[in-house]
Amino acid sequence: MHSEIVDDISTVGSKDWDSLTNGHNPFLTHTFLSAIERTGCVCESTGWVPQHVLTYADASRNELIGAVPMYLKYHSYGEYVFDWAWANAYHRSGLDYYPKLLVAVPFTPVSGPRLLTARPTYGNELVSDALIDKVHQHARSSRLSSLHWLFTDEQSTEALKGRDFMIRIGNQFHWHNRSYSDFDQFLAAFNARNRKKTKRERRRVRESGITMETRSGGDLEPRHWDLMYGFYRSTVMNHGAYPYLNRALFECLADEMPERVVMILARQGARYVAGALNFRGHNALYGRYWGAAESFDGLHFETCYYSAIEYCIANRVDRFEAGAQGEHKLSRGLVPTRTFSLHWLSNPQFADAVADSLDRETREMHRYARVLHAHSPYRRQSP
Repeated sequence: MHSEIVDDISTVGSKDWDSLTNGHNPFLTHTFLSAIERTGCVCESTGWVPQHVLTYADASRNELIGAVPMYLKYHSYGEYVFDWAWANAYHRSGLDYYPKLLVAVPFTPVSGPRLLTARPTYGNELVSDALIDKVHQHARSSRLSSLHWLFTDEQSTEALKGRDFMIRIGNQFHWHNRSYSDFDQFLAAFNARNRKKTKRERRRVRESGITMETRSGGDLEPRHWDLMYGFYRSTVMNHGAYPYLNRALFECLADEMPERVVMILARQGARYVAGALNFRGHNALYGRYWGAAESFDGLHFETCYYSAIEYCIANRVDRFEAGAQGEHKLSRGLVPTRTFSLHWLSNPQFADAVADSLDRETREMHRYARVLHAHSPYRRQSP
């Protein structure tokens, strides 16, 4: 096997890259990863320098058998696994935390494989080992402060946790389809208080004269993409956030992967007042961005959660992941779900301190999960 690092995913053929994934996760496709590079969302000036790891069957580079999406990072924005305290501690000690090495999908808190090895002919475990070795070797030889694997799926987590990495547990809220026939059957699983609250929130949206539209693929016109970009920018400005995505990326998504997009729009009369951008996987819907032209009672919940759940039920989608954080999602039927990341710090003293901190944090996360489950909106006899 032969492993190397490239700083431009376009040097890899899209069919070669996609042959390593099962196609279930839209964010790991060559189309998505190349789009965020080509449009300048990911580049040196934004603090994300591609450093993708490729493993070939041999030195001829004729057959790609493994890959890792990796980036050199000059800050900690757009990651959703927060290590600012670690960076500050390094800074106070006169050490450089940045740049660091990151295995992740930029701006995307969605769990998935990070060791792309869907070529069983070569033995996935052997290919995974070669990829991990190459990543770790690069971190050490470049004298970087740290290496981080974010939002790893179960298989990647298992492959990594036997190595010299510290595991960090996070929490998200996901909705699971219990073969509901419609939204009413889903609500029937709620306890009376939360069922009443959900019905009230949806009713208030209708009373505001707002109707919902769900569009995908060929149903999406340029005007809808213009609207969605405007809604995205409004959320960024209202929250003082950094605009990770640019107009060019929205145009790329419209041209190159519209069949993966599920856009939910809220219209009052002839005027669109809000929208949510979701991406469709094989058996999951991923909520990513939302925005509104003005505030309406209950509109956020309808646009971001209820209409998405309704779409999943109608299209027999197994799972809806609504993004990072958000305890308010619990009462809307999204249940706490663990996420995982793995970390290596080159400085032994800091590594020991972080390990102690993560031990305490892990105990707190377990306690927090028990509290969340105790406040589930579902009736106790429901699954």
